[in-house]
Amino acid sequence: MTDILIKPPQDAPEDAQDAQDAQDAQDAHQDGQDAPAVPSVPVDNPKLPAPGVTTEKRRPVIAPWLRSKRDFLATVERAAGHAGYATAYHGLRAPWYGTQLTLMSPRGTARLIASTNRWIWDREAAPLRDYAVRTEDAEEYMRLSRLRAGRVRLRGFVTVIAAVFGLGFALFLYVMAPAYLWVFAAGGVLTLGYFGQQPDAPVIGPAVVRTELQKLTGTIVLRALDAIGNAKISAAVKKGGDMNGMRFTSEITRDGPGYRADLDLPYGVVPEDVMEERQALASGLRRKLGCVWPSGDPEEHEGRLILWVGDKPMNETTKPPWPLLKDGQVDLFKPVVFGNDQRMRDIVVCLMFVSVVIGSVPRMGKTFLLRLLLLIAALDPRAWILGFDFKGTGDLGPLEPVCHRYRSGEEDEDLLYVLHAMRELKEELRRRAKVIRHLPKSRCPESKVTPALANDKTLGLHPIVVGFDECQVPFEHEKYGAELESICTDIAKRGPALGIIGIFATQRPDAKSLPPGISANAILRFCLKVMNHQANDMVLGTGAYKAGIRATMFSRSDRGICWMSGEGDDPVIAASAFVDGPAAEAVVVRARQLREDYGNITGHALGQGPSATVGMDLLGDILKSVSASEEQVWNERIAARLTELRPDVYGGWTAENVTAALKPWGIKVGQVWGTADDGGGKNRRGIKRADIVAAVARRDADRAAA
Repeated sequence: MTDILIKPPQDAPEDAQDAQDAQDAQDAHQDGQDAPAVPSVPVDNPKLPAPGVTTEKRRPVIAPWLRSKRDFLATVERAAGHAGYATAYHGLRAPWYGTQLTLMSPRGTARLIASTNRWIWDREAAPLRDYAVRTEDAEEYMRLSRLRAGRVRLRGFVTVIAAVFGLGFALFLYVMAPAYLWVFAAGGVLTLGYFGQQPDAPVIGPAVVRTELQKLTGTIVLRALDAIGNAKISAAVKKGGDMNGMRFTSEITRDGPGYRADLDLPYGVVPEDVMEERQALASGLRRKLGCVWPSGDPEEHEGRLILWVGDKPMNETTKPPWPLLKDGQVDLFKPVVFGNDQRMRDIVVCLMFVSVVIGSVPRMGKTFLLRLLLLIAALDPRAWILGFDFKGTGDLGPLEPVCHRYRSGEEDEDLLYVLHAMRELKEELRRRAKVIRHLPKSRCPESKVTPALANDKTLGLHPIVVGFDECQVPFEHEKYGAELESICTDIAKRGPALGIIGIFATQRPDAKSLPPGISANAILRFCLKVMNHQANDMVLGTGAYKAGIRATMFSRSDRGICWMSGEGDDPVIAASAFVDGPAAEAVVVRARQLREDYGNITGHALGQGPSATVGMDLLGDILKSVSASEEQVWNERIAARLTELRPDVYGGWTAENVTAALKPWGIKVGQVWGTADDGGGKNRRGIKRADIVAAVARRDADRAAA
């Protein structure tokens, strides 16, 4: 390679430099206005070694559908189904076919006789002989006449022999096997009827009328890319060849139920530029929008485009059944199949160590997706499941037999139940932090729950999965919303490392319905159809819409189809497996049996609800009820004041309840002096306020250390 120079050497005369500049300007003008500028200093070293990296892509020896059991069975099933349908279709109409062909056999006989006559007398060569006569070419005419005489003798002999042997064979069958004569006669009549059909109206038509899709070709791909209106792509298409870096990198191939085209885009164009104009691209390809899925190639450079064009829209393609529908067990620490991509390939998800956000407009499959993730968790017999349905329709009802906590509804008593359950979970989070902190590094080197720790029942570090459907309802509750939001934010931040997985689904993904503390810490995100870019970025993360990751492109018929972000390096489009109510109940029956065998039937599954005392700030409430001037107070008075302070929590409490609730905090209850209502002094069971203050200090220190 030679050095690229614009400026001549310093000792060159000025005229030579002017001539060189003029020549360069003329060359640039001839090459086009968009020609790149040439460096003014030498940059191409002829001795510069090549990178020495060669990328080879080997074509599969065996077709992909033969390597996959599922694809092979699907292909065989499709072929067998087509053959069976065609057999049934034509078999039912066979008598009518026979009648029609019999009626057409005379015309077929006439056509056979006419064709045989033309063949015997060599009528096809008659125009040549006529031409020789008209041109008075005697020699050519005599040669053609001799050829015709030979053909007529040979063809006539063959016809006579065929007639004699045919008649002899018929007489033989008549004498030896009359039944076979009728069979041959019927076959002959039907054959003559077949030749007697009208060319434009055959008797036997196709069983399946096919509407053939246009095969994807390079010309069609370039036409579609030109149609999206990108100036650089249009310029490269018009120039043809490998101009501006645009070229196909491999042949267009079949890939699953569709075609795949790999190509490099022009310099400076990225796959997101094409993804933003997906609708125009589909128009250029003359396919439905649900068939066209452009994407980048994470294994190549940023200018590589993978264009996959399906035979049918994603929502019309038959999905393979969910692998866990009828059999199987889950380990939440490992990836699990939850759906398929556009090419019907399995998409996996790993729920451990993440918080999950699901967002969409109503009726797009959000609750079904949440229930599917909880079903996956239910099939891990170690896991506790907490399911809260604030829509109140019972969509999570099939999970009740395996739920540690379950509630459906949005009334105040439902929210109070959830509040108590989440207070329990908050205390469990704190307990787990202490357990992990005191474990030796040999058992817990990364300060988080591991499969080995989850399997040790004595530690109580099993996975916990809590799912909120319509999570905006509890967060917006005027009485309990602030505390629930605080607990859930803590779960989203610290829960994953401690084996607690929060799944939050909402049909209104905004800052009020999905608090920033949750959305900012969610790793795994599923966004079904949304209406605007704000909702899109709230679920998928800031900048997703600008990067071309747009759930606004889904139509109302794309139920269950979503953008999934957080599993892998790049977001992908996935369709969750469809598991309806009866199928979910069947899965839960199997999950319940797994849990019974493991010994993990707890809470709601046993008919037990959360305790109203767990997680409440009893010590703080006592300090609010007992003034600083009271050094000691009777328990019966504390119970009355607590009931007045928070009747929803402490309603019906007695002195015995106060004694039992203070015992875990190490507070000694004894006889203390107090003044009765009648003015007399008495000793009754009570506590000293200083003991409560000391217990609060110890508790706060422990929480800070956690």
